[in-house]
Amino acid sequence: MIRFANVYKEYPRTGLALNDVSFLVNRGEFVFLTGPSGAGKSTILKMIYMDEFPSRGALWVGSTKSPDIKRSAIPQVRRKLGVVFQDFRLLEDRTIEQNVAFALEVVDTPSDKIGTKVSRLLTRVGLASKATNYPRELSGGEQQRVAIARALVNDPFVLIADEPTGNLDDRATRGVFQLLKDINASGTAVVMATHNLELVRRNEYRVLEVNRGQLVFDSGDASVKVEATP
Repeated sequence: MIRFANVYKEYPRTGLALNDVSFLVNRGEFVFLTGPSGAGKSTILKMIYMDEFPSRGALWVGSTKSPDIKRSAIPQVRRKLGVVFQDFRLLEDRTIEQNVAFALEVVDTPSDKIGTKVSRLLTRVGLASKATNYPRELSGGEQQRVAIARALVNDPFVLIADEPTGNLDDRATRGVFQLLKDINASGTAVVMATHNLELVRRNEYRVLEVNRGQLVFDSGDASVKVEATP
């Protein structure tokens, strides 16, 4: 479903960001992506949603192969993905329901179906009662739930979460993580970058660890040697 095959990424100013990275994420998996700051996690995620491309090697997202895709086709690939960031990225001048509705409008959802789908998504993330609130009126955990609802508008086959609990307290972290687990249990794959090693240790999901641009640990592949950070 997501496959990296001997992927290298080199930037002109900062040099090698990924060094011969290979792994496969299967349909419906939950995968933690860990490693220190600057290790290459964000570069991997950007490649999955095709904001960056390999300097060498290839990656597949679904049936789309990176060397073959035309720039004009990238938006269509991204519609099959859901992406959640650490900083929520909500529109502050729109209500919660308007934020989710806007994500539906930009993909040309029929207007008569938007209201029903917004209601269903907000119910799914536990915020139906706050549909008319603005982001500033919500807690950080609630704002992240809105961001997750927005990421689910196209029923993606994979949800990419870049430090989704990084700005949250412990209670909000537990709530958001439980929501991600529930989404995964419904059949959506989740790739979650995180620095929260305690969260990783408490859950028996697959772990990919990168360090200095290399994949140094894959709990789902015995051929990748354990060099995990303590």
